[in-house]
Amino acid sequence: MIKTLRIIVLLALTMIVFAQTSEAQQTGNLPEREQWFADLGFGMFIHWSFDSQLGAVISHSMAGASQDYLQRFVNDLPTTFNPRKFYPDDWATLAKLAGMKYVVFTAKHHSGFCMWHTKTTKFGIANTPFKRDILKEIIEAFRKQNIAIGIYFSPEDFYYLYKNNIPVGRLQHELHYPVNNKGLMDYDKAQVKELLTQYGKIDIFFFDGPAEGLKEYAWQLEPSIVVTRGHMQTPEQYLPDKPLPGVWEANFTMGTDWQYKPTNDPHKTGTQIINMLIETRAKGGNLLMNIGPKPDGEIQIEQEALLREIALWNWVNQESVHNVCGWEIIRENDIWFTRSKTEPNTVYVFVQSGNNWKYGSRKEILLKTLTGNAETKISVLGFSGELLEYRKGADAKAYVFPTPLGLLISAVHGPRLYTNGEWANPVVLKLENVKYKPADKIIEDKSTIDGAL
Repeated sequence: MIKTLRIIVLLALTMIVFAQTSEAQQTGNLPEREQWFADLGFGMFIHWSFDSQLGAVISHSMAGASQDYLQRFVNDLPTTFNPRKFYPDDWATLAKLAGMKYVVFTAKHHSGFCMWHTKTTKFGIANTPFKRDILKEIIEAFRKQNIAIGIYFSPEDFYYLYKNNIPVGRLQHELHYPVNNKGLMDYDKAQVKELLTQYGKIDIFFFDGPAEGLKEYAWQLEPSIVVTRGHMQTPEQYLPDKPLPGVWEANFTMGTDWQYKPTNDPHKTGTQIINMLIETRAKGGNLLMNIGPKPDGEIQIEQEALLREIALWNWVNQESVHNVCGWEIIRENDIWFTRSKTEPNTVYVFVQSGNNWKYGSRKEILLKTLTGNAETKISVLGFSGELLEYRKGADAKAYVFPTPLGLLISAVHGPRLYTNGEWANPVVLKLENVKYKPADKIIEDKSTIDGAL
């Protein structure tokens, strides 16, 4: 009996050790989860915290600040944060319309202020006039729209540094790094545990700062979580010149700052943002586009307007940026390409419009890097080609001609999206049953296609 008991105990201990070892062995995102993330394509980044009241750069005004400033920042400013116009369902609905498949919210930025109900500190949303758990409400709202949930988390914590008499700054002191500061590491881990155990499954984690020791802990708590910044390349405010190896994500602001900036903040145009999305997808990356809500909880009107312009373009062209990957080449001159993941011989062609291609007009394009056959088909996304509004008898069909020089396309800019027809955003052509034409096969003599049209 004793011998049997010993065997059972040894087996149990072995299983525990094996389980712990298995957990410790995860040093990266699961490949299938990274691929899932890459297929999302487009996400909403939300930078919002209690210091949006000042219209200052989020958190960073604490770095190098005087003791008087810091004292008022951490003690007085939370007492006036009361976003009574916060309706996260509106945010989530707008994100869905814009084609955003995931959200990343700043649960804790560098200031250390927690936008969820935490037991680790009093420096958080529970100790403001608003009191409600903002993170919880955002997660619930976006889940209702089937949008994947991501959390932004700063391992650096200015409030912790301030309370422990460590100079407040970013990675300028060895104790700014959790791996060198056991107290900060334990504090961060306690918060990561709350975030990954109190709100259901979290899909994505964005560590903006030193992630060593913390990302491994996140995988231990939730093996399927995708760690973006802290583990993969996440270019900020720029797009790489060429596709990056592996899964990657570009992060951009709509204006000049991440958090709400009430003055001196020129915004990108909707066309610029749409073109950024196209370029990012053509290069095989994800685009995480930021909004900075106002301190009262509303999305500022400029950013809402941009999201609605993106939503209109997405409503017409969504299949060209979702469930796609890069083509053999990313572009030909100013025309970009993506390829369907489910139909490898289907390519989407992004053509600039505006003054280059006005509503109702026909355009001929020669794509030297594509070749086709009798089965090749063409369509304009969102447009049937059967008629052109108010233009009786107009030929609105799209045509495609395989030629020795490449694929010759003739199409009409047909989707009627604005009353005045001044739609400046790219038109997307869908080409089915096409193949890549290598550079050494390209012919430059255009006289061979004179009779094609």
